[in-house]
Amino acid sequence: MSSLLPEPAGPGPDAIPPGTAQPLNAAEDRRLVRLRALGPERARFRELIGKVGSGEHTSTGLDRQEAAEAMDLMLQGLVDDAQMGAFLIAHRIRRPHPTELSGMLDSYRRSGPVLETPGRRPLCFGVPYDGRSRTAPLLPLVALVLASDAVPVVLHGGDPMPVKFGVTLAELFGAIGISWTGLPLEEVQRRLDRHGLALTHQPDHFAWAERLVPVRDAIGKRPPIASLELLWTPHRGEHLLVSGFVHPPTETRAWQALQDCGETDLLTVKGLEGSTDLPTSRAGITARVRRGATERILLHPRDHGITSAEVPWQGLEAWRTEALAALSGEGSLVPALRWNVAAYLWFAGRFEHLEDALEQATALLMARSGERLRRQLAAPENGDPPLEDPNR
Repeated sequence: MSSLLPEPAGPGPDAIPPGTAQPLNAAEDRRLVRLRALGPERARFRELIGKVGSGEHTSTGLDRQEAAEAMDLMLQGLVDDAQMGAFLIAHRIRRPHPTELSGMLDSYRRSGPVLETPGRRPLCFGVPYDGRSRTAPLLPLVALVLASDAVPVVLHGGDPMPVKFGVTLAELFGAIGISWTGLPLEEVQRRLDRHGLALTHQPDHFAWAERLVPVRDAIGKRPPIASLELLWTPHRGEHLLVSGFVHPPTETRAWQALQDCGETDLLTVKGLEGSTDLPTSRAGITARVRRGATERILLHPRDHGITSAEVPWQGLEAWRTEALAALSGEGSLVPALRWNVAAYLWFAGRFEHLEDALEQATALLMARSGERLRRQLAAPENGDPPLEDPNR
């Protein structure tokens, strides 16, 4: 009996043989053309933007290797400014995971400058690159006094930085006669070897990171790189890493990220304006993380007879006068300087009890130890005389 159904038609002239890939539709074809036009690096970065820039329910974030890859691509200038800005603002809005900070830190460690202190264990400070604008900074003075007492200090910073554009470490040191700009890294290492103090300057020593500054300015918000700068140090070797923070979530992310990166001794400090300067008008909130164990440490200046208010920032010239006086044990900055020097001597393990560290800090200021070191570092190469305290 013949079938009532029509016979199937044979293959036409345009039929696709079995096993042959289906052709791309026009939209897919155009997409691939555009991706090829981007180039492999920008096309890859586009994928990474998608991972951090998706919505709350679809964002997967980056693993450690991907975060390092993204940071490498930005540092090496292999992506354009639009992509970089998109990544940074999306990452800020979503907040970086500790794993992502670890990957970014891996990239910074591979790409940035390196300083070493064989046989010595320095304090390495991480403070905001965008500086200070409300309270008088102490860290340059603390560093000088600590280094004068055989506690090496490693710092890093840059030029005035968005979004705050506050006074920088390099500007503060320059105001008291110590230049850290325009130096080769070998000279910075020499100063660290000879005097126990170093400051790497991003425009001179980490040009790859400096190329990100215009984009940071354009987006108008601090990107996760600003958090990264608090966690990174140019020092390679054993040290105590001291990192400033403002918000508690930032602190806990720092603990995890740095632990994942092998940091075994970390001190986080809720300091003035996100710095590591301990306040004198309230308790200093810190945490010590050693080999995975976290200890919250509250420092109460009133318990040690220190009740002075923070000294306001009134410009670089006023700070210069106050700073030079403080290094000689005089003036309004002395209580805060004494308190901070003592605390960091104690954290560095020089003293078992904070009271003993306070006695040593007092003795160092009275002996003008930090001032003597300042004079040694104050532009001897170009023949400039060391600055004098204008009040003397």
